[in-house]
Amino acid sequence: MITAVRKPISEIKEMLAPYAKILVVGCGSCVAECASGGEKEVGLLSSALRMDAKASGKEIEVREMTLDRQCVYEFIDQLTDVIDGYDIVLSLACGAGVQAVAEVFPKVLIVPALNTTFLGETKEAGLWVENCRGCGDCKLGFFAAVCPVTRCAKGLFNGPCGGSRTDRCEVDPDVPCAWQLIVSRLEDMGRLDLLRKVHPPADWSKQQGKGPRKIRREDQRT
Repeated sequence: MITAVRKPISEIKEMLAPYAKILVVGCGSCVAECASGGEKEVGLLSSALRMDAKASGKEIEVREMTLDRQCVYEFIDQLTDVIDGYDIVLSLACGAGVQAVAEVFPKVLIVPALNTTFLGETKEAGLWVENCRGCGDCKLGFFAAVCPVTRCAKGLFNGPCGGSRTDRCEVDPDVPCAWQLIVSRLEDMGRLDLLRKVHPPADWSKQQGKGPRKIRREDQRT
């Protein structure tokens, strides 16, 4: 899932400062899962904005809404009947959601309350870890479902760097060496032969070299 963290309240207040009527919109999917942009977080942030305004003697109107997803137009349409009544929309979505809402309502100022971070795995309650870089050329089948692009600090495709110590990465001793994990898993599976394949340098154009990426599925289009 896409993870995000809330921006500092000072930065949010700076973006909202000129405006008195604020629509705070949450997203009920990825950022709700990582406790950054769901209905609960919308409520907490809205309350903080109201209390800050009251303390500074400023009168503001803050309305709260949470969409199932801010990156899907069918859900964004729920804003149609209310958005014109506000000066600004504070979006608690990932960057994709913020841009999708702005595309639907190009004359409305949409600003982000979150900093989008990475594609994450929920390891345990309150802990999300980056395991995928979205590189566009997945090689997990060769590496026992351990991504060397993301989980190796050096992004090595053809074996470890030799600098790890006691299965820890030399860059950060708190991080497991990705290649130790790869070798151990393949050994347990009896598939160390997969490491005989020599992988060429990554083709980064599949990730970022040709501008924004898209997926087109004709069987899904009407």
